[in-house]
Amino acid sequence: MEDEAKKVIVFAAYDTVMEANLAKTKLDAYGIPCFLTDEHLTQMYPFRNDLFPGVRLHIFEEDREQVSELLSEGITELATIRCPSCQSADVVRGEEDAFADWRQALAVYFFTKPRVRQYICNHCGHRWN
Repeated sequence: MEDEAKKVIVFAAYDTVMEANLAKTKLDAYGIPCFLTDEHLTQMYPFRNDLFPGVRLHIFEEDREQVSELLSEGITELATIRCPSCQSADVVRGEEDAFADWRQALAVYFFTKPRVRQYICNHCGHRWN
């Protein structure tokens, strides 16, 4: 049986190859072993959904806390985003179904229903991409 400390886990999934490689480069600089999967798949199929969760960053289970600290350092993307409607900084990032009609998703994406990343203002409820 595999040692629990050597168990490989998916730490995060990123929308773009660039975001994933920035995280990997930072971990490499600190000597933390990691690798990415599905880099090319996300270039061919840009929508995230259940079948294509994005570019995945894999790490050892034992490095989880250190990786969390390292990747949470610095300014996050949401820190600079404001609602275009009310200018509130109380914004979260969510997902919305790209197609309202399931038949359209079936015809276009062969049983996958893509989700589009969007921002949601907690203050006024405005949604935008």
